[in-house]
Amino acid sequence: MSSRSRVELLVGILAVLALTALSLVAVAFLGPQRDGALTYRAGCAAPALAGTVVNVAATDMGGPMMGGPGRQGAMRLTADKATVPHGTVGFVLANAGRYAHELVILPLPGNQIAGTRPVGGDGKIDEAGSLGEASSTCAEGAGQGILPRSTGWVTVDLRPGRYELVCNFPGHYAAGMYTQLTVT
Repeated sequence: MSSRSRVELLVGILAVLALTALSLVAVAFLGPQRDGALTYRAGCAAPALAGTVVNVAATDMGGPMMGGPGRQGAMRLTADKATVPHGTVGFVLANAGRYAHELVILPLPGNQIAGTRPVGGDGKIDEAGSLGEASSTCAEGAGQGILPRSTGWVTVDLRPGRYELVCNFPGHYAAGMYTQLTVT
């Protein structure tokens, strides 16, 4: 092996090592940083919302989306409250995952169980009857999705009943991104 080949090989090895170290540092500083059960340090914070506030965490493993009613999937929506009083309710969605997510609030009719809505060919459920959504990065209301390490929020008036909180991006509901909220 010539000395030029040895130098090129050494430079290549050093470049791989440097990039690996840089990647590890980036993951350590830029990955989801968990402060508590549902609190993630996000790129932006929601303002003070009126009424009862429900904090919701959107998490994903960054892997294949699988699951369904048994919730074996790699994605979750988790709320810090299962029951709230009727009236004004603010929802703050903190995206602690690797993909963009949203929060859609849907009434849960009759005896229907959360996570059992039919999924269409586009990988989404029917949003007819939605009472609101948080899908805007660092802002209130509808948008194109809440980016990783960011938040979005929405405030709605809810009557007593059962509601399903969902992420309706293609494949996310079927992967386990739903939870139930009871309003008394």
